[in-house]
Amino acid sequence: VDDGKVRDYLLSPKHVAGSAKARFFKRLGFERQDWPVLRDELARLAGNDALLGDRNEFGQKYVVTGTIHGPVGRSASVMSVWIVLDGEDHPRFITAYPGGTL
Repeated sequence: VDDGKVRDYLLSPKHVAGSAKARFFKRLGFERQDWPVLRDELARLAGNDALLGDRNEFGQKYVVTGTIHGPVGRSASVMSVWIVLDGEDHPRFITAYPGGTL
């Protein structure tokens, strides 16, 4: 999971596309200054079964759903999206959304 995706996107209240996600994750207790905590939860979630997602010009996407546990004791369902770029054999984190269904 790329550090910048977590710190500067999912936990940034000023990011145009990420601010709503930042509010969601903040309610679970994830704070921007402690971004590694969310990064580690997303990495743990990646161990769940992946569903085949869309394919685009960059590679094959996968969707992983599950429950993440926030530092304040709250939990929530999250859908995360990953991609295996053409020519690579490991997934890269793209984004995460509240909710666990497609």
